[in-house]
Amino acid sequence: MAVSVSIPRAIAERLAERGLDVESYVVDLLVRALNLDPETAAVAHLELAVKYLEEGRALIDRDPVQASEKLYKAAEEAVKALAVSFQLSDILKRVEERGRWTATDLDRSARAIAKKLGEWFRRSWDSAWLLHVWGFHEARLDADAVRERAPDVEKMVREAEKLIKASH
Repeated sequence: MAVSVSIPRAIAERLAERGLDVESYVVDLLVRALNLDPETAAVAHLELAVKYLEEGRALIDRDPVQASEKLYKAAEEAVKALAVSFQLSDILKRVEERGRWTATDLDRSARAIAKKLGEWFRRSWDSAWLLHVWGFHEARLDADAVRERAPDVEKMVREAEKLIKASH
């Protein structure tokens, strides 16, 4: 069950200025504030990953720039979900102390996850990063380039789904 909540524009703009995704940031805040268990946190990030994956796939032909960012966010949320599920405590501790994820935290997590799942995961993370930088920020990728990389992100999300649902 998903619930929609309106965030005042002034707050949403400040989050965007800091490079923070509203939904992911709110999930992290609620997990901490409610002292939720790691399993619930992993499932919440996984739900966001699936949502972003579906949105990204739907946008590829109409808006490759936005599709790139949605697909990247799907990969990012899959990495967060697996980092929590695999209890990457050194990384999670830094994230909690800082109050947010950084690109370095995500990359370290992706590389640690790849050691457990295989090199394909790191390569898929690299595809997602390319979508983020060249597809979204630089707006240099066309629909074909985004479509070619979408299966890498989908594999990350689907594998996270299998692993987290199996432990759930």
